[in-house]
Amino acid sequence: MSVSSVKEEQGKIVIALEGDIDLENAGEVRKALLANLKQKKDLLIDLSAVTYIDSSGIASLVEGLQVARKQKNELSLVSVSIRARRVLELARLDKVFTIHADVAAALAARP
Repeated sequence: MSVSSVKEEQGKIVIALEGDIDLENAGEVRKALLANLKQKKDLLIDLSAVTYIDSSGIASLVEGLQVARKQKNELSLVSVSIRARRVLELARLDKVFTIHADVAAALAARP
């Protein structure tokens, strides 16, 4: 399973991902991101329970970020697990994505 929950907090949509995000289930993540972006709200992607992410998972996140920016919304990562952070750092995407320590910090960061 990849998408464990989707909820709204303070006008932002929080999508919690879990487990492995790889070629097998990156499509599910992509669909969830794009479907929720249609609501024209900022997204917070919780990666605290992600145990592994490969290039297809990263590609889904990048596509979501591009769509969010195009429609003038934010897509931020929160509670990034150590394993996911390593992959983001290797790809230098830790400089591209806004990353918050947790959901509370992300909600406090921007009105």
